[in-house]
Amino acid sequence: MTLQKINTRNTILVLMIVAAAAFRLVVYKYPYQLSNFNPVGAIALFGGAYFTSKWKAYLVPLLTLFASDILLNHLYSGKWELLDNSSIMVYVCFTLIVFLGSLIKKANVINVSLASLAGLVLHWLLTDMPFWGNLYPHTFAGYMQSLVAAIPFEKNMLFGDIVFCAILFGGFELAKSKYTFLRSKRELAV
Repeated sequence: MTLQKINTRNTILVLMIVAAAAFRLVVYKYPYQLSNFNPVGAIALFGGAYFTSKWKAYLVPLLTLFASDILLNHLYSGKWELLDNSSIMVYVCFTLIVFLGSLIKKANVINVSLASLAGLVLHWLLTDMPFWGNLYPHTFAGYMQSLVAAIPFEKNMLFGDIVFCAILFGGFELAKSKYTFLRSKRELAV
């Protein structure tokens, strides 16, 4: 694969991720109806699955998430904030979801769905831990309350993952079937 093909493939991947992340700015207008219905889980899986360079697989989705978080925080609060108390665990979760994406060797409905569900469960269990400053007591009972209260948000995240994984993975697989320069070296060798 030539350098030009690699750059074109990476450019397409980055553009798809940025375009999906732009949806987060649409959702901010409807924060309660669409809370957590967003592409971030799908973006993390997609980056992990398709970037052949591991550092790009982590950097592009996480940097896109970070940049869109800064913009969304400004839209909601009118302030430019980089991080808050709960951000660290959110980024840890999405780093783990990128890793799950990197385990997808063949993008099909089953593999992507399983990775997406695993990422959703990780997000649900880790981001609602009591010591991340949530509203519940820092006890096991408080953690259980937090998990129950998070179910509607995680349900929306599941729906967002379904929609955006279908768009990102399906779109890129369709494009790869038409344009061989989007295929990785491994795929061209088969």
